[in-house]
Amino acid sequence: MTSSKPGTVGREARRSGAAPRLHARAYDILARHIADGSIAAGTPLLESRIAEQFGISRAPARHALAKLESDGLIGRREGRGYVVLPSAPSAEKAGPLSGFAPEPLSSAASWERIYAEIETAIVARTSFATWRVVESELARHYGVSRAVAREVIARLHQRGIVKKDGRSRWYAPGLTPAYVGELYELRWVLEPAALLNAAPRIPDGLLAAMRRNLETALDRAAELDGAALDALEAELHVRLLGHCGNATMMEALSLYQSLLIAHHFLYAWAPRLYPSEPFLPEHLEVVAPLERGDVAAAAKALEAHLRVSRDRAIHRIEVVARDYQPDPLPYLEPMPDGALRPR
Repeated sequence: MTSSKPGTVGREARRSGAAPRLHARAYDILARHIADGSIAAGTPLLESRIAEQFGISRAPARHALAKLESDGLIGRREGRGYVVLPSAPSAEKAGPLSGFAPEPLSSAASWERIYAEIETAIVARTSFATWRVVESELARHYGVSRAVAREVIARLHQRGIVKKDGRSRWYAPGLTPAYVGELYELRWVLEPAALLNAAPRIPDGLLAAMRRNLETALDRAAELDGAALDALEAELHVRLLGHCGNATMMEALSLYQSLLIAHHFLYAWAPRLYPSEPFLPEHLEVVAPLERGDVAAAAKALEAHLRVSRDRAIHRIEVVARDYQPDPLPYLEPMPDGALRPR
């Protein structure tokens, strides 16, 4: 097993874009205090005591202690619990956590802290299968309450990422060619209508900025990475259409958020399927008539773009499904599509 330096777990999570979990934050704090001698060698560490002082459940406390042990900072103690090893800076025997000021973490145990990581993990796996989302296992995996896990699932449902089947089980539909086709059909019906509504509300300078970004992207098409492609997609399909002004229509657009979110992952893993990404000139064909004030032509171009994009999206999903192998997650169980009876 590869060890991390004390106090690096949370920083690595932050660099990857995921909010650090409770156990990672607890590990960081404990490792830092062991390293600076605030928690001296010989100090006993009990799972229940750590959980109490941090204001967290015992599961993340147990995980943090296991990581400290694997990194050689603590060892098993006779009877129960752990003890800080003599390799710590201070060799003086100490009472339980003497010199250590607890840093409660319970305020971080909310759906916001873990939502982004869960959303990405689920959407990344819908290229391969349909997944049942098990609330109890999600709560256990992240060391949070069932209420927090339930809130996460509610937000996933709001974003169109999970649905309920006929037995009231939550599931994330797999991005099969048939399902992707349905989502794109919804897009080419709704997005042109949203564009017609958005046109009078588009802020000054936005269209010119979008055009410049697309022209620059076309000039250096071979250099674009997944993040750049995703940002260019979002400029049209999220930012521009976000000026629609029709709340009911925007709620309907959220029904296929799972597909838009999936592009974050798909572009990251397969950014260069084409010498120049075909959607770039297609986006220009939408922006150019908008700049001229020809909104009907822009809406027609947007529909045409979405119709031809469907097969490209299916192809990209197939490439990623062939080349990418996700790690299993305890809160996701693969489900055969035929077993689903959507509500």
